[in-house]
Amino acid sequence: MARGRLIAFEGLDQSGKQTQAEWLVAALEAAGHAVHTVSFPDYATSIGAEIGQALQGHRGYGPDVLQLLYIANRYEHAPAIRRWLSEGAMVVADRYAASSLAYGDAQGLDLAWLTDVQRHLPPADLTFLLDITPETSLGRKQAARDKFERDLPLLARVRESYHRQARGDGWCQIDGTRTPDQVRGDVLSVVRARLGLL
Repeated sequence: MARGRLIAFEGLDQSGKQTQAEWLVAALEAAGHAVHTVSFPDYATSIGAEIGQALQGHRGYGPDVLQLLYIANRYEHAPAIRRWLSEGAMVVADRYAASSLAYGDAQGLDLAWLTDVQRHLPPADLTFLLDITPETSLGRKQAARDKFERDLPLLARVRESYHRQARGDGWCQIDGTRTPDQVRGDVLSVVRARLGLL
């Protein structure tokens, strides 16, 4: 049985990751693939709940501890992701390992360390960066923003880090300021061309 594929969506909040992930899942299922989804952070776990407390300002964790929590949250799902991939299923992730690199880098953490800590996670086969500016993110959601979402200088650094990552293999950067349908067309075209799944 052929190994499945792991496809991740990255970008600032309100860049359209959840919408595009859902549309890709529907397209893959329509093409006859078994598909599983993951979304990080997963607030339903005890680690995820702790992350939620930190994002709302109820915990005083430093950037290193918070990124370790994010990474641990992904490791909670790693056994299931490996099993799905080994069964030939497709896995679509709304945020994945690159998020810790982008946000950790933006807060001055060592990229080599962040990469090494995540080395045992199943790697993404394809990562989409849905690129928007911090100002666009703010314009799309002005209420109930967590502490990261309210920090525009931090988000600018996060975006720059994502841009650097997106120059690597296995990435596709898409202009997330266009209409959702236009972005969807690009996503499906890239999945078809690079992975031959649709």
